Amino acid sequence: MVFKSRETAGHALSQRLLPFAGADTVVIGLPRGGVAVAAPVAATLHAPLDVRVVKKIGAPGQPELALGAVTAAGITAWNGSLLEWLHLRPADLETLRARAQAAAQTREKLIRSVHSPCPLRAKVAIVVDDGIATGMTVEAVLRAVHAEGPRQTILAAPVVAPGAAQRLAGSVDKVVALEIPRDFFAVGAFYEEFAPVEDDEVLQLLRRSQTLSHARSRFPTPPPRRSPPPAAAP
Repeated sequence: MVFKSRETAGHALSQRLLPFAGADTVVIGLPRGGVAVAAPVAATLHAPLDVRVVKKIGAPGQPELALGAVTAAGITAWNGSLLEWLHLRPADLETLRARAQAAAQTREKLIRSVHSPCPLRAKVAIVVDDGIATGMTVEAVLRAVHAEGPRQTILAAPVVAPGAAQRLAGSVDKVVALEIPRDFFAVGAFYEEFAPVEDDEVLQLLRRSQTLSHARSRFPTPPPRRSPPPAAAP
């Protein structure tokens, strides 16, 4: 399956997430591309949209090779097998980790200047990305989310690499994916349009979600629920 855009992928993903709709649900997008998928999910589920900022820790001389990821708060996940293969230790990469955390903190400060974090304690947290390849950034975010005490954690993405889906399944209550393809090369290969999502677009999506939330608080409507399947004909 190839998705036209992150927005259309988010609409399709939201239909699979209808069973988790409720007044205590929070949708969390991973900046930046994941927020563009999470926004239509939050709108469909009548849930608030939030983010948890994370940055990839690239390998020395190969910044696109993810050795790990770190959140703005410093919660870090490392790709242990890759570190072992490259004969590296986390201590060897402290400068890169600190640089990535500083970048995450800068983005966190920008986002929180217009959008306050949604509490997750006793909530249903749906963590959304535009696609999951190695799963390092997602793993770091999941650790941060778990520390906030949600009642249930759902990981959702339009496309997930098989290895990542299997590895991350033990960290969440459920993994929801539209595609877990056997042949997985890159997330962008599953989108017709995959332009980078800039910070300004993330802020716009968060503001739009806040406006919808305020409107719903004034004129509340029940959250959507999946209709039961029709009874079989006798």
